[in-house]
Parts: sequence; C-alpha cells; structure tokens
Amino acid sequence: MKNYDSEIRRFMLAINKIDGVYYYFAKKMGINENTLAVLYALDDGQPHSQKQICRQWLIPKTTISTIIKELIDIGYVNLVPGKHTKEKTICLTENGQNYVNKILSIVYEAEQQAMERTQREFSPEFVEAMEHFSDYLCEEFEKREQ
Repeated sequence: MKNYDSEIRRFMLAINKIDGVYYYFAKKMGINENTLAVLYALDDGQPHSQKQICRQWLIPKTTISTIIKELIDIGYVNLVPGKHTKEKTICLTENGQNYVNKILSIVYEAEQQAMERTQREFSPEFVEAMEHFSDYLCEEFEKREQ
C-alpha cells in the first residue's frame, strides 16, 4: 500500500487553514466560530433542529444549545414545535435574517470568488472528492472506535 503521509499532511494543513479563516472572520465580526457555523447552517432556507445541526456540523449538543439560547435572547431565532416530533425547529426571525445577511454576505462573496478561482484551475469534482474523503475518514475512525 502506498504511503500517503505527505498528501494527508498537506490536506490537513489546508483544512486547518480553511477552519482558521472562518475562525478569524467570526472573531472579527464579534462572534465565535460555532455561532458562525450555526448561522451558516440556518441560512440555507431549510428547517433545522438542534440535533440535526449537531450531527451535520459536528458541534457538541451543549454548545449548540448554548448558542441557540443566546440567539433567542437577542431575538435572532425562535423555536417552533415540530409537527410529528418533540424536537423543535429553529427559525430565524426577521432581525436574525437581517443579521445573517449582513454577516454572511461577506462570507458568501469570499467563498464564491475562491470557488471560481479554484474551479478555473481544477476540476469542479474536487468538492465531490473532498466529500468522499471526509466520509471515508469518518468510516475509518468509526472502525477504530469499536
């Protein structure tokens, strides 16, 4: 089997750099990176529960709960009872959507420009390849937890 140490190290450094960019942007905007991630998750137009965000974004449940409470307190989100479950849906309020638009417009613009530049140089399939790598990596770690 080929040794992929160099490629994996480069990949991990790139991932860390991406995480760092979001961290520093969030800090500059006066929020933490997990709050930025929650706002990002809520801005896709789909209904979300706290459990769903925890699972998809790999943020601890207690962290999500604290962030949601803070966002409720400042009037950015409401919790709406679910129809067929006791899990409540998190909904942005009008003030929350305005705040998200202000914060995330900068993020989305930077992401769009970076993606455009990257796809001009490389195959658009690199996103799919990253998704596969992350899925495979999760599977490999799960095997080792048993």
